[in-house]
Amino acid sequence: MAMWDRIKDQAKGLQQSQGARSSGGHGRPASGSGSGSGGGSKAQLVGLLKTQLTSLKTELKSGSYRDASMAMCALVAAADGSVDPAERQHVESLILQNDVLQNFPPEQLRQRFNKHVDQLMFNFQQGRTEAMQEIAKAAKKPVEAKAVIQTGFVVAGADGYIAPAEEQILREACVALGVSPHEFGL
Repeated sequence: MAMWDRIKDQAKGLQQSQGARSSGGHGRPASGSGSGSGGGSKAQLVGLLKTQLTSLKTELKSGSYRDASMAMCALVAAADGSVDPAERQHVESLILQNDVLQNFPPEQLRQRFNKHVDQLMFNFQQGRTEAMQEIAKAAKKPVEAKAVIQTGFVVAGADGYIAPAEEQILREACVALGVSPHEFGL
């Protein structure tokens, strides 16, 4: 569980640095919200990461963020080597309900996510390589690169648990994006 505490601390640091550079800061929670939780549950962490992503919504409108995030979501869904129809539908629902991803037309998101899942199910290694290449394209903008990782955490942690295979995918994505895995407690 120490990983969650490290991620929570890192997320708070990112939130504070984003608050320092944003103007006005409307729509953001008070700086004390969420900090009174002694243990830092997974649900609270996912909520904090969602809040951070939402605070960046106006900056996350590029096609490279959209495409990298859909590749990330597909990799997280397929981390264990398979995606059953219920899991695919669940992740697709998480994508469509994500406040930041609502910057994009739902059909674009569905199409890109399902393309990656289909490739991963047809040939996992080739699909994984192609998805990581798509993710790496977001490395040009550090804010987007970190947001792709945060999106992956939100999807992976939606069930309250991040499996070791999902952690490995997140680590590899960090490397592809030029982001230190240690920054996310990985």
